[in-house]
Amino acid sequence: MKYILMMFGDQASMAEMRSAEWIHEMIQFMQTLNAELEASGELVAAIGLVDPSQAKTVRIAGAMPVSTDGPFAESKESLAGYWIVDVADEARALAIAEHVVAFTEGPLEVRAVADGPPPDL
Repeated sequence: MKYILMMFGDQASMAEMRSAEWIHEMIQFMQTLNAELEASGELVAAIGLVDPSQAKTVRIAGAMPVSTDGPFAESKESLAGYWIVDVADEARALAIAEHVVAFTEGPLEVRAVADGPPPDL
């Protein structure tokens, strides 16, 4: 069963709250986790995103799509990166998320990946 584990935040907030040493330790932690998940065959993808300050948003304005700078969301709402894992069950996905949260002390959202549209559609 596939799950996405999503981490939220931005570089500026992290730099304010954490030391450069901690950030380097966190990067090493993430690389080790990725290697372990890859070795176990559970890793589908692990992606870190650039800072939300570099994001663009596309919206409809006057019936036309228009691109603008920024995500215009609070940093705590900005997706910083994610893992997609293919695990036996939700308990394993939650165990991986708990392992990350124990290090980062920040929340992760865990959500099942849909196989297709809901059956009633």
